[in-house]
Amino acid sequence: MSLKNKSVVVTGGSRGLGAGLVEALVDQGAEVTVIARQSEALDAVRERLGVSAIAADIRDEAVAHRVLSEVRPDVLVLNAGAKPPMARLDQISWADFTAPWEYDVKAGLHWLQAALNLPLAPGSRVLVVSSGAAVGGSPMSGGYGGAKRMLWFMARYANRVSEQKELGIRFQVILPRQMVLGTGIGDWAAGAYAQAMGITPEAFVARFGAPMSPRMFGGNVVSVLGDPAYAEGFAFGLSGDNGVTVMEGLTE
Repeated sequence: MSLKNKSVVVTGGSRGLGAGLVEALVDQGAEVTVIARQSEALDAVRERLGVSAIAADIRDEAVAHRVLSEVRPDVLVLNAGAKPPMARLDQISWADFTAPWEYDVKAGLHWLQAALNLPLAPGSRVLVVSSGAAVGGSPMSGGYGGAKRMLWFMARYANRVSEQKELGIRFQVILPRQMVLGTGIGDWAAGAYAQAMGITPEAFVARFGAPMSPRMFGGNVVSVLGDPAYAEGFAFGLSGDNGVTVMEGLTE
């Protein structure tokens, strides 16, 4: 898929990995709309990259339907996620444990339903950004790993609905396989794990191999969208060492 002049909606695209993705999409000539809560970061990415920006709470079901109805994107990237409270299992409250479900999963459900029920046009792509925590867990962040795995499942369910209704929409999953410093959530999580281990955050993230900057993340996602080699993949792992790795095919 060539991204030139394609309409792309990115939730959570004002900072961190999302901002790196928006940069990569703009470099490819895409017409990008960023959805995020109102902030200086949202204003900054709009002014710096010339993208459209909508300040909204992505958990609002009406927002998902309104944005997709008005923009009609060729590509939808569900990237937004809450910063999970960090604590050991024996110390975390139920409210903190379930926070990623109340934000990430709730928002994911509303946007996936909107894509299917509007529906988006045949040939549209929906990328759901999950996490490496969906594979190996994340013992210091409560229900975060489970929430990210649920998003993976939900993308699979959405493909089944698309097939049953003959919509022609493809849903795929993106899994960053390492924590990325300078992204807010990555710093928060790496700091908590590093403190528990008595090491620096830099030493902790080095355990994942070569670093993957937000801009590298964006370039890898663009490869998933544009490289025919990834057209039949469903779940893709992204890392600084290996770039893009197909973790699961559409028919598995």
